[in-house]
Amino acid sequence: MKHLVASTLFAAIAAAAVPVAQAGELWRATGFEQPESALVDADHNRIVVSNIAGNPGDADGNGYLSLLSMDGKVVTRHWVDGLDAPKGMAISGGKLYAADITKVRVVDLASGKLVATIEVPGAVFLNDMTQDSAGKVYVSDMLADTIYRIDGDKPELFVKDALLASPNGVFADGGRLIVASWGKGIKPDFSTAEPGGLLSVDLATKKVAPLPGAEEFADLDGVIAIRDTIYATAYMTGTLYSYKPGGAPQAVASFKPGSADIGTDGKRIFVPLMGEGEIVALSLD
Repeated sequence: MKHLVASTLFAAIAAAAVPVAQAGELWRATGFEQPESALVDADHNRIVVSNIAGNPGDADGNGYLSLLSMDGKVVTRHWVDGLDAPKGMAISGGKLYAADITKVRVVDLASGKLVATIEVPGAVFLNDMTQDSAGKVYVSDMLADTIYRIDGDKPELFVKDALLASPNGVFADGGRLIVASWGKGIKPDFSTAEPGGLLSVDLATKKVAPLPGAEEFADLDGVIAIRDTIYATAYMTGTLYSYKPGGAPQAVASFKPGSADIGTDGKRIFVPLMGEGEIVALSLD
């Protein structure tokens, strides 16, 4: 399945011929190697970028993290080396957590040193990460309909539910997790029998519920929330969607396939384009 993930995702990118057409583009940073996630490190006024640099399911040691300035200048191309295929990230307690296939890597933000590797028993394909207000970290397992929670260095199964439908993006929003689902019945080309949608998971009860009006509309990847608006990417089409309670998802930007785990500083959205090796900053205005 790991090789299926790699071959099908990148075959989809190679076959794509979708023109770039997005509003509000502020800058574009280039030269990355399959950038999967762009996370704002507000305390250090920078953006951390995860580079898969190879097969996204292979423990090959080729993956690394980069640093960008908030205006799109590369600060350090190889900030943390020796990872495998890093994807989503989260920040808690002065440390950066990065999902790396079946492990979570822990990096000291001040020094950029890899300080720990957390084994996640039973993990298949860890993907996105987020942190709640209490500092607990969550990581999705896309191919196991599972979300794990990490408190310090201890992973535990938080929720496993078929309703999660291949959970990819996760974002802690108050007392809930917002989940971007890829969908059900993943096919060899990584399309789905049923497209994904937006869901919430109550942090107290662990109840999974679809967000009204945002069910089964696209194979979703990254997700963030800015005030009352949720933004999510659809990897296979490159579309960036917005959604507000009581409404329906609206396409707000279009890229080539490969848009992945987005980040934000509350004023801009940072979109990794895996197939292009780029990070794009979009204004919310």
